[in-house]
Amino acid sequence: MSHTTTDEPARQASGATVPVLAFAGIVVAVMQTLLVPVIKDLPRLLDTSPSNATWVLTSTLLSGAVATPIMGRLGDLFGKRRMLIASLSVMVVGALLSALTDALIPMIVGRTLQGFAMGAIPLGIGLMRDMLPRERLGSAMALMSSSIGVGGGLALPAAALVAQHTDWHALYFGAAGLGALSIALTLLVVPESPLRAKGSFDLPGALGLSAGLILFLLPISKGSDWGWSSPTTLGLFAAAVVVLLLWGLMELRVAAPLVDLRTTARREVLLTNLASIMVGVSFFVISLVLPQLLQLPAETGYGLGQSMVVAGLCVAPLGLTMMFTAPVYARLSARYGPRTTLIIGLVIIGIGYAGGLGLMSAAWQTVVTSVLIGAGIGLAYSSLPALIIGAVPASETGAANGLNTLMRSIGTSVSSAVIGMVLANTSTDAGGVAVPTMHGFRVSFLIAAAAVAVGLVLAFFLPRRSPAGVSQLRASSEDDANLARAEQALAGAGEEPAQGFRGRVLAADGAPVARAKVTLIDRHGRQAGATLSAGDGSYALAVPARGPYVLAARAAGHAPLAHAATHGGDRPVDLDLSLPGETVPA
Repeated sequence: MSHTTTDEPARQASGATVPVLAFAGIVVAVMQTLLVPVIKDLPRLLDTSPSNATWVLTSTLLSGAVATPIMGRLGDLFGKRRMLIASLSVMVVGALLSALTDALIPMIVGRTLQGFAMGAIPLGIGLMRDMLPRERLGSAMALMSSSIGVGGGLALPAAALVAQHTDWHALYFGAAGLGALSIALTLLVVPESPLRAKGSFDLPGALGLSAGLILFLLPISKGSDWGWSSPTTLGLFAAAVVVLLLWGLMELRVAAPLVDLRTTARREVLLTNLASIMVGVSFFVISLVLPQLLQLPAETGYGLGQSMVVAGLCVAPLGLTMMFTAPVYARLSARYGPRTTLIIGLVIIGIGYAGGLGLMSAAWQTVVTSVLIGAGIGLAYSSLPALIIGAVPASETGAANGLNTLMRSIGTSVSSAVIGMVLANTSTDAGGVAVPTMHGFRVSFLIAAAAVAVGLVLAFFLPRRSPAGVSQLRASSEDDANLARAEQALAGAGEEPAQGFRGRVLAADGAPVARAKVTLIDRHGRQAGATLSAGDGSYALAVPARGPYVLAARAAGHAPLAHAATHGGDRPVDLDLSLPGETVPA
């Protein structure tokens, strides 16, 4: 899969771009945990049965799983900023619909629309890769990747406070307001990426993946209601296997697939995605266990008897710690690489759950557990996009990160189903009400620790990379080879090709930029060559034939440049990194 540029000049990313994109991720995460404080009251609020009320949560899960890889691919094709705004807009419409109804069906429709916003996180990561210099990219992606946990952690106490003191519909009005603010900030601050994938949208692939995911996730989320050994549950799992296998065979035959399975099968991508599932499992366990432990009455002998708001505040450090680990991740990853940082994060999560087995007798102990596990999950989540981006072409950034985000969602879905089943099977009767037991809570923590152990094994099998190689986040193996040849030839960079482009790479003040990466892209969006500028900023690239090309220049500390040029002579083409791209004859 190759990439090309748009005809529009690229705007430079401002200092506010990263916070605005991270805010969009937090808004999306808020939408996912919005209903946690009122879950138990949904049957009464919607005048329906408990089984039907669960569709309010299940619908968001399913639509988010379907939308995430699809929106990522659409972003690669038609513009990541454009698709980010579309995702947030659909979410706002869904939130307003939910805010204005007390009926089950409109509520489910609204929640389904809200799930489409899950694509915002991989789209934000893709925008960061396309626009930011390498030295800012690590911490920026870490913050964006962690935003789903940050928003989830911060939303719990805020939503609990609103639910306790106002009408519950205010939750949705507030979410719609946050979504509208995020759209406005994105329009004002975030530039569109100049990069586009070549090809068309794979509609049959999107329909096949959507069907397979729904068939797989539906019995996971509803299995406890239907029965795990019921014909409906087993039949849907079997159908999911068949549909996903057929979808995979079809994708291998498509020239421009929704998901490039050959790239996905690479060891680094495959193991990272599998590790993502394990991190997702471990992240959701603490979100399920601690709020229940904190709110159980002290009369049970182990419940901590806290209010809904206090319980949310005790769990909130989980998200806050994830946010504050982003700059720590950037330093660790720059020194040791994202593979090592993922391993460190998983070890910290494991220590948190192991220690948490004995830290359940006071509210302050749950805060300690939240901080420790939040730090580990923050490091682990921050490592995942860097590992993915380092292994896939630039034109597949959105789709690849969308698939990785989907793997995390599958992990949380599996965690929800398994932990829900464990707590139900270990509950005790208290005045005619089934109440979770301390034994169930500890078994849940052990399951999380086991998931972390599996994630560690997978992480150790990831290929090693030097920190320098990782920080470059190179786009493809072809790019690697071209850059390697260019670096070897730097000493002889004064030799110009007989036919091609030559010139200098310049900074805003006119000073030459050394070791800038200059990539030549042909009319079909394929890379036709790559080199590094010499000490005086000069570069030289041969061309296979006369015609239109794009010269893309990127250097640390400068905004990237996409510059259209037509080869028709031997006039120098200087690449000024302080200016937007423009069309000139060469």
